[in-house]
Amino acid sequence: MAIEPVREATALPDVLSAPVPVALQITPDDELKRVRLVKMKRMATLMLVGVAALFAVTRWLESRYPWLGFVRAFAEAAMVGGIADWFAVTALFRHPLGIPIPHTAIVASRKDRIGTALGNFVQRNFLTRDVVAGKIAAMKLGDRAAQWLARPENSRRLARHAAHGLSGAAGVMRDEDVQEMVDRGIVSRLRKMQAAPLMARLFELMTTGGRHQALLDDALRLAARFLYENEAMIREQVKAESPWWVPGAVDSRVGDKIVSGVEKTLVAVAADPDHPLRQRYDEAVDRFVVSLRENPDTIARFEQIKLDVLAHPGVADFSREVWDDVRERLADYAEGLADDAEKAPDQLEQWLAGLGQKVLEDPVLSAKLNGWIVEIVSYAVEQAREEVAKLISATVAAWDADATSRKIELQIGRDLQFIRINGTIVGGLVGLILYSVGLLLNR
Repeated sequence: MAIEPVREATALPDVLSAPVPVALQITPDDELKRVRLVKMKRMATLMLVGVAALFAVTRWLESRYPWLGFVRAFAEAAMVGGIADWFAVTALFRHPLGIPIPHTAIVASRKDRIGTALGNFVQRNFLTRDVVAGKIAAMKLGDRAAQWLARPENSRRLARHAAHGLSGAAGVMRDEDVQEMVDRGIVSRLRKMQAAPLMARLFELMTTGGRHQALLDDALRLAARFLYENEAMIREQVKAESPWWVPGAVDSRVGDKIVSGVEKTLVAVAADPDHPLRQRYDEAVDRFVVSLRENPDTIARFEQIKLDVLAHPGVADFSREVWDDVRERLADYAEGLADDAEKAPDQLEQWLAGLGQKVLEDPVLSAKLNGWIVEIVSYAVEQAREEVAKLISATVAAWDADATSRKIELQIGRDLQFIRINGTIVGGLVGLILYSVGLLLNR
């Protein structure tokens, strides 16, 4: 059976947005499969011809040699079985003897239905979350990536490719495009995000574990230092603010009392974790957090502050300066790599290699990384599984019907010829048994 040129299909079904005719590709081993198929067809056909000839001879000689009835019964039933299985196998791929008998040429006439069934089968049995997750988990892609990244030559190659790629991309990007991207991607989101709840959350994080008390301790130390360094100025200010008729000795005494009282208060608060001032400080922070969450005036005030900051020209200038600095650094880094191929590993390369080594040394981090990969791949497959089924269905639908039939026959036709051979043998044995049982019943 020669392989004929494949005709292109006219169009795909509407399941794809841009249907393109798809032609079946002929692989290099198709000719070998064709030769093997032809050999098996000849063997099955020769067996059928052989039992037919045996039937004719035994039928002619049976009157003289009655015992040939057993051989004739075997040959007759084998011939029937061989013809029936030839018809069944042939009907899968074409009309037997070219006669358009109903329910023949099944592959060609049911091609689209087969494609749909195949796509659904793959979707339901191969692209399920459990199957994909189990396979990806067994592969441990995170550990493999870490092993690859931990090798210095690999981390260096990755860092340098990334540097060259980013440098090239940064060189062709216009400042206006970057500014627009920053405005659209970052600033616009900040405008939509409420500032007050975010500040409330920030203050809650600061107060967790008494962190805000540590800030108060720092403030107390700063206040004590300020008082110590500016004691003379405080005394002079007290003297300047006193009435003219107050004696200078009294002014000095008042100044001493003020400085001493403040010092004692600062020392007492710093030394006593339960000082009333600290309690009032806790209450003030709590009230402020509640106000950030519930007070409309406070929320509106912070929103206005946020909008004023984002609208300030300095924000755009800052993003522009950051972009210019990043672009220059990338260009310098890429240029340095080009000038010195043997340059010692820089921080990026060391960080990449260290990251891979850390994953390998930390079982918890390794498990998390592998789990993230499993979740990402499983989610992606789960989202795309219907599209994969549609792609399989559309691809099969685009194939030429006759070419598809020939292609499938090349893949499985040789094995199907064993059905013909087995049908001939089994049919003959069944005929022999029935003939023997008939003789026994007639006695």
